[in-house]
Amino acid sequence: MTSPADPTEPLDKAVRQRRLRRAQAESEGRQSIGRHLALIGVVGWTIVLPTLAGMFLGRWLDRVFATQSGIFWTLGLLVAGLAAGCALAWKRINRE
Repeated sequence: MTSPADPTEPLDKAVRQRRLRRAQAESEGRQSIGRHLALIGVVGWTIVLPTLAGMFLGRWLDRVFATQSGIFWTLGLLVAGLAAGCALAWKRINRE
């Protein structure tokens, strides 16, 4: 039978310190830089995708209906997509 690992071993000591630091960071509400960068990326795509979808749908509607102004649907749906994207991003940030 083997005895439990000696707590003075360097690896065991390093693991314990890392667990303690992680627990302290979680209790203080701190998050890693990588997590913040990931959130920025997600928020960016959350705004960009609805905006582009609105723009492409508006361009298609302008071609189908051949409106006099040429950008009636494009501009309206671009703004609507941007507003929807910003609202979704706001909700996402508040959830985090």
